[in-house]
Amino acid sequence: MQAPVEIAVDEVEQVVARVAGIDVAKASGMVCTRLPHESVPGRRVTRVWPVKSTTAALGELADQLREQGIERIVIESTSDYWRPFFYLLEAAGLSVWLVNAAQVKHVPGRPKTDKLDAVWLAKLAEKSMVSPSFVPAEPMRAVRDLARARFDLVEDRARVKQRVEKLLEDALIKISSVLTDVHGASGRAMLEALIAGQRDPKILAELARGRARARRVELEAACSGRFTDHHARLARLLLDQIDQLGKHIDTVTTLLDEAIAALPAPVPDPPVGAPPTRAPPGRARSTPVRPATPARSSGCARSPAPARTACARSSVRSVWTCRSSAPPGGCVPGPRSVRAPWNRGTRRAGREPARATAT
Repeated sequence: MQAPVEIAVDEVEQVVARVAGIDVAKASGMVCTRLPHESVPGRRVTRVWPVKSTTAALGELADQLREQGIERIVIESTSDYWRPFFYLLEAAGLSVWLVNAAQVKHVPGRPKTDKLDAVWLAKLAEKSMVSPSFVPAEPMRAVRDLARARFDLVEDRARVKQRVEKLLEDALIKISSVLTDVHGASGRAMLEALIAGQRDPKILAELARGRARARRVELEAACSGRFTDHHARLARLLLDQIDQLGKHIDTVTTLLDEAIAALPAPVPDPPVGAPPTRAPPGRARSTPVRPATPARSSGCARSPAPARTACARSSVRSVWTCRSSAPPGGCVPGPRSVRAPWNRGTRRAGREPARATAT
């Protein structure tokens, strides 16, 4: 048997002397601090106490933790309840780590209470056994909020449009079987005429515009139904709701363009061959950033505000992750954005693998 060989390991376990863990909830949080004992070397003192999640209470907590010389605070990402703790403590100048709940799960069999959860978070922070998640700066948070609001409004408008189509099916009006978009110019004109009291299928079919006029015979048959005053009242409410949502979408889109235009300029590319830069303490990413893809038509670094808006809108649902520090090209693939590059060119059923050709 080969004799064991002693090797030199560069990495040394980092132990933080003064740490705090906060188990957050909706109206309160449980704080745990672990500090070195003043008189007994090697011993640590653990203190646990509850704190309300109000602004005044968290301001007092920040002062208390600053006086104790806390070097690191770990907060578990629980719903949106972590936001007041993270924002206020970070604004007070403390080093706050937001960690994924999957990293701080208790060992099976361990009792689980608020106090024990706070102690567990503090112990993990003390031994550096967790990694912080990326929390964007306030300007990018505003962009994300506006992008999410626009995404939700578009979804709401799509649902209302589906209700209109369902109402037409109940009234035996089959316009959607002929027209691609019931809410286009031709469909909207027919809907307004139906609501106004027009029931003649031939007159309704004559309201078609553009290429839809070539299908007036089919439209005449589709408009022959049982559209009553009851359907007209419901259709009026739904169409007004669609118009109102459209106005909200335009307003949010304008605000989103302005917020994206106000973002800081992207950091330029480092020189070729330069070592990679590391994120400052407390702001490391939980997911490594992949190399930037070639510039796209919706890139945010070199494109005008409307094009950058398209990138930011899609980043909300983890399709693309748009970062203000991205290199020229603008967009960096997010964790679930595209297929991993090492999967490209692999053999598939019925296809030959890609081969390099000499040029």
